[in-house]
Amino acid sequence: MTDHQHLTRHSASTGAGSPDVWGVYEADTGSIQYVAACPQTGKAAVVDAVLNFDPACARTSTESAERVLALIEERDLTLERVLDTHPHADHLMASHWLRERTGAPNAIGEKVQDIAELWRDFYHEPDGFHSERHFDALLADGDTFEVGGLTFRVMLSPGHTLGSITYVAGDSAFVHDTLMYPDMGSSRADFPGGSAATLWDSIQAILALPENTRLFVGHDYGTEDRGEPMWEATVAEHLAQNKHVSQGTTKDAFVRTREERDATLSLPDRMLHALQVNLRGGALPAPEGDANSYFKIPANRF
Repeated sequence: MTDHQHLTRHSASTGAGSPDVWGVYEADTGSIQYVAACPQTGKAAVVDAVLNFDPACARTSTESAERVLALIEERDLTLERVLDTHPHADHLMASHWLRERTGAPNAIGEKVQDIAELWRDFYHEPDGFHSERHFDALLADGDTFEVGGLTFRVMLSPGHTLGSITYVAGDSAFVHDTLMYPDMGSSRADFPGGSAATLWDSIQAILALPENTRLFVGHDYGTEDRGEPMWEATVAEHLAQNKHVSQGTTKDAFVRTREERDATLSLPDRMLHALQVNLRGGALPAPEGDANSYFKIPANRF
């Protein structure tokens, strides 16, 4: 696919309570970072910002998150919240860096604590990954909060992970690694704590939102027929066109398709680096005596 590293798109507010949404593409991992802003007050939230990482040399950098901050500055917005939908497996999150840089509080779903419990064993970190130390808020299903004139509602939407959440604000929903663009279908559900059957239930709850709801997905990689990354489609468009969950699809058929597909996938090349960082809110492991941080990679566990 052509390099779309600097691709940014705006999805305009449709009225009161509806956010202006910008998607900022991160080509190395096919991730979309979102800025959701109240058009009346200019107050904004960032969803799923990326900390760049080169797995060949284990080096982090902040270009993608800096692009998000530059957009916020250019549009004269005020960052109020740094939000993540789950501890990502394919990229490092920029939550910690943005919180330190801007002072904006960060948040994630409260079931990140259950995910941390799983990964303490994989990393042999029995006293590690205390989420309450790294996030200002751990959000539960049904929680709400305000960003200017916008009301955000939290939906628990597990399946990809056991603690994933969706943020719904007016006629928009940030649905992370549940759905993908309609011609791609859905996201994988084979990581520890994942479940294709649970993912189906989460997707059905998302598709029960009003049909004009703009759904913003977490990733896109293009297809053989479509080189341009895409990340926005309505509930109605997914019901009509989504290759995995369109109307008429049964749960059994979805689970079979999803599990067969997942069985062919290898681990993301950043996963074992990313989880130990993301369960710390995007902070690197604590520096050792030489003032450097070190990744801990489990051998022969996957």
